[in-house]
Parts: sequence; C-alpha cells; structure tokens
Amino acid sequence: MARPSIYEFAGGDAAFLSLAAAHHERCLQDPELNHPFSHGVNPAHIEHLAYYWAEVFGGPARYSESHGGHSGMLEIHARQGTGEDYGPRFVACFMQAADDVGLPDDSDFRAQLRAYMESATREVVSYAPPDSQVPAHLPVPRWGWKGPE
Repeated sequence: MARPSIYEFAGGDAAFLSLAAAHHERCLQDPELNHPFSHGVNPAHIEHLAYYWAEVFGGPARYSESHGGHSGMLEIHARQGTGEDYGPRFVACFMQAADDVGLPDDSDFRAQLRAYMESATREVVSYAPPDSQVPAHLPVPRWGWKGPE
C-alpha cells in the first residue's frame, strides 16, 4: 500500500500554514536569522511560505501559479548575503517548528523534512553573493518519501 504524499501525511494546508507560522516566529527570535525581516515583511509571507512548502511536498501548485515557481522564491532571497551558520540555524528552526505544531513524529517523515530543508538552504545560500543570477523558470522541486522526485 502506497503512503500518501508528505503533504497529506503532514496534514495538508492546515499543517503547512501552522509550520510556516511557527518557523517564522522561531526565525524572528534567532539573532542571525531575524536580519532578513528587519526591513519589513510582506503580510502574506507566512501563507506564501506555507504554499511553497506544501507544493514541494506534494500539495497543490499554488505557489508556482501565483509567485513564479522556484525561480521566484530564489529571487526573493538572492543577493542578500548570509551569516556563517545560516543553513544549520534555519534547519534547526524548521525542525523545532515541526515539533512546535505537532507534526507527525514519524522517523521517515522527519528525515525527509530535514533532508529537504538541508538541501534547500544550501541552494538558497548559493545565491547569496551580490553577483548571483537566478535562472528563469525553475520549477518548484518535488520531494517525496525517497527524497527529490
């Protein structure tokens, strides 16, 4: 019997909205990660973040349809610079947020959440230098029970 998508297993839209809100709050509390938010935040940031992650993990393609897919997300973060331990701190906040909102405590599920976020933060950090160019029309990556699909 096939497992549901990670999106479905997590609890769908409600779970990803809760995760995005908890993660955002943890980032605001982090002395290094809060810097990107110091110049203000789009009021729909949490919803956009939730839709992006939901799409990555098998949910509807709302982020791609409304915000330019993966290239759009990377462009928001490109050329912003990062601190030395941005990636590990971001991943730690993400995993703690998963605990905060009570996402399933399934080892395969948690391993894929972590693996995705580690991969995603490496990619975002690769576009941090001031001369970075984000390729156009990159699709949102899809992540399943065995990693990237």
